[in-house]
Amino acid sequence: MPNAARHSANSWFMLLLAGGFEVGYALAVGGSHGFTRLSWSLVAVVFFLLTLWALSAALRTIDVGIGYAVWAGIGAVGAALLGPVFFEETLTPAQALWLGAIIAGVVWLKLADRPQDTQEAAAGPREVQGVEH
Repeated sequence: MPNAARHSANSWFMLLLAGGFEVGYALAVGGSHGFTRLSWSLVAVVFFLLTLWALSAALRTIDVGIGYAVWAGIGAVGAALLGPVFFEETLTPAQALWLGAIIAGVVWLKLADRPQDTQEAAAGPREVQGVEH
């Protein structure tokens, strides 16, 4: 597997991991009842830190707009699907339909993520103008 493709696969894996941590964070915040339950609150803080770590790792090579949209979509869909499992929430057929649209959008965003020119990919992550690393 070429280095650029491996880098892309690792970044997308980290983005999926960040999305999973985001689901955990959202559910823990719900269980914390406004951070009034200590155990749920501590779990929320841990998931929050994990999701930020994984998201920042993914955004090293994935465009911020695409990465954020995928991350938020995974979090929203995951929380909506697992809310009824862990809490007394409902999921209507109309809500399930629109969650399916979010999932389709996330999949299409991934499919649209094509490696750039091989010369650019070999050079490494893009530099932001005016920012030194």
